[in-house]
Amino acid sequence: MPPAQEWGHAQQMQRVAEKGSSEQQVPTGLTVGDLVRNPNFPQILQAGARTLIALNDLFPRVARLVASHQKWMLTQAAYSLHLERDVNNPESGITAARLLKFMRDTGGASRNTAAAFLAELVAYKMLQPASGGRTKRARPLEPTEVSETAMRLWFKSQMSTIDLLDGGTRIERVEADKSIFERAQPLAARRLLSDSRWTTPPKGVAIFVWSESGGVILDDLMTRVSEFAPMDGKVWVEVSLAKLAEHYLISNTHVRRIFARADAAGFLGKSEDGRRGRFWLSARLIEEYVSWQAVKIEALASAYDQASDWAA
Repeated sequence: MPPAQEWGHAQQMQRVAEKGSSEQQVPTGLTVGDLVRNPNFPQILQAGARTLIALNDLFPRVARLVASHQKWMLTQAAYSLHLERDVNNPESGITAARLLKFMRDTGGASRNTAAAFLAELVAYKMLQPASGGRTKRARPLEPTEVSETAMRLWFKSQMSTIDLLDGGTRIERVEADKSIFERAQPLAARRLLSDSRWTTPPKGVAIFVWSESGGVILDDLMTRVSEFAPMDGKVWVEVSLAKLAEHYLISNTHVRRIFARADAAGFLGKSEDGRRGRFWLSARLIEEYVSWQAVKIEALASAYDQASDWAA
């Protein structure tokens, strides 16, 4: 794309992002309230979780670098800065200062955390120096090919989940027009990182997602639920902690520590009959997971609608 077109494209995305910050439109049936009342939503989240786990397996290195909720937020913030970049403005794009400002506005990370995170992504070749627009003050970064591919596939996975809710064709449109993703991702990221319901997960969810790889472990547990209607406040799953650790390339000790914290807080526990690998999840944990995911789905559905309206 010629520089003039890139500049115009960046300006368009910035205007869409600014518009999205003031217009919190949500498609019918996809508000948080609608979603948590939808009896099919837990099963649809299961399908979405299975897709995310498949992406985790496809990009294990990327997954490890965004394995906690804080790193997820930093990644989304950084990517939105990349998509909003104006190549003629060296003060735009991914820089430590701009990422810090983004996260400071949302309370998501400290200066040291933001800087260390970018350094880690550069070291593992997930980010690289951006072409053009360098000055002594700013050296913007941009995603490498593997990061770009992983983020686009993540976005498509979310669109496929939303399509299951209302029979939409978002995934086909996103595949046909890549600019929809480029406009929608910053809108969704800014909305989510400005929403305390997302940035501060409920207690049970937080025990998992603030830990390294805890989010994917929680997703994994949810895929194992065969019946979401609780009996005596519990739903049951079969899971081997050793196999969880092996699958997600983490230590047995780390997995057991997460389970112990959730157990102590009353969100899960072992079967009293002594059956190995049989655990219960509390109805409250299920409810928290469903409502927390609903916040993300609402934001993504809204961002898609705004981005696709602009494309039309």
